[in-house]
Amino acid sequence: MNDPEHPNGSHSAIPVRSKRLAMDWSLVLASQGISAIINKGEGGWELQVDHADGQRARSVLREYEIENSGWRWQPEWLGAGVIFHWGAWLWVLGIVGMYYWSMVRFPWLKSDGMVDSRAVMHGQWWRVFTAVTLHENLSHLLSNAGIGFLLLGLAMARFGPAVAVLAAFLAGVAGKCAGVLLRPDDFYGLGSSGMVTGALGLITMQSFAPWRKFRMTMPVLPRAIAAGVLILVLIGFSPGSDQLAHVGGFLAGVAFGLTLGWVRPAVLQSTAVNVVAGIVLGALILVTWLMASRG
Repeated sequence: MNDPEHPNGSHSAIPVRSKRLAMDWSLVLASQGISAIINKGEGGWELQVDHADGQRARSVLREYEIENSGWRWQPEWLGAGVIFHWGAWLWVLGIVGMYYWSMVRFPWLKSDGMVDSRAVMHGQWWRVFTAVTLHENLSHLLSNAGIGFLLLGLAMARFGPAVAVLAAFLAGVAGKCAGVLLRPDDFYGLGSSGMVTGALGLITMQSFAPWRKFRMTMPVLPRAIAAGVLILVLIGFSPGSDQLAHVGGFLAGVAFGLTLGWVRPAVLQSTAVNVVAGIVLGALILVTWLMASRG
């Protein structure tokens, strides 16, 4: 960001590359209680702020530019400024393919891979992993695919595609573990709904990043959490649904979101980090299904 100071009486002028950027920056400053006037001077567009706020305004804008520098490869969705990663379609295709294999080609996969709390407590721990890739029926699949596509697409754009899917998958596993621990004698379950609510937990916490100034993030956090909990209630508490897995997955997603918030977006979205995350995810699914196939 180019930020030389040009005093103009009691105001300081901050040069801006375009009118659109000036409007964006003015909103950023307004969120921090700094008034700014958009003006087109002889040298181009600029923001005029009170001279006493000049240094703080530049600091706020510098943090904003650093934060958003890691988002350069992400597409805007529907032109509304909502960042979305279309790679979520690959996840949808994956669970659809697994549904075909487990329901048509190899029906025994369903019984061998679903969560049975007694079997898990007797050593078949891999079931909490394999169950996340299975679905009970077509309506179950379509419900998770539709909601999961939206939530995972948002999470993938913020935290990196493979990183987000891995974190959401582990959140889904945590949801299954919660069911086993709380109902060790009669918990049965399968489906990626805990993974979907895990993605919800991830994006609920995306506004919190400790490497930002707390002044800039803390006012947003309560509203983000309230919105996330409301969506969880809407999608995760329908009658007959696996509510333990939904809540467990959401809470695990929140924990992962808080943890990943310590890392700058540019790192999370780097090719190397996502290749490693993709390998780990593939290995978890492959190894646990190999163990399930051997009983």
